[in-house]
Amino acid sequence: MSEQLISILSADEIRRTITRLASEIIEKNNDLSQLILLGIYTRGVPLANLLATQIEILEQVKVPVGAIDITFYRDDLDRIKTRTPEKSKIPKSLTGKTVILVDDVIYKGRTIRAALNAVTEYGRPEVIRLLTLVDRGHRELPIHPDFIGKKLPTSSEEQVKVYLQAIDHRDAVELIKS
Repeated sequence: MSEQLISILSADEIRRTITRLASEIIEKNNDLSQLILLGIYTRGVPLANLLATQIEILEQVKVPVGAIDITFYRDDLDRIKTRTPEKSKIPKSLTGKTVILVDDVIYKGRTIRAALNAVTEYGRPEVIRLLTLVDRGHRELPIHPDFIGKKLPTSSEEQVKVYLQAIDHRDAVELIKS
């Protein structure tokens, strides 16, 4: 059986989505000096950087960006292939800050649960919000993003692939149907 690729977001659509999401972050956060964007490895990190750049363009405020690895907080380590954890990079104490966790795709919610546990190792934020480029549904946990680039109802047999310039040398979101 062959796979079918369907383009969901082009490079221009991703750029416009990042601009919209940055604007939503600005609207919902009165004090940007208390904001920290925390990308979840792998593609959440460049997304967080793109958002920070756009916020700086719109508001002339430099928002700190960090990166968090959730490998040791996962509940499925026994079922996934072995991988080398990345080093979490937290720009400053998270205590009392507004942290926006940034990820490329939310599916079952388990990655975000692991990220929430990891964040507590670095302080006690005032509030944690979630931003995802693509929300494909099918939650197993009561986790819902605060900022969503695109809702994309999928079947469990389908895959969503996000490609970002910083990692993949192109920007695109594709749906893969088996």
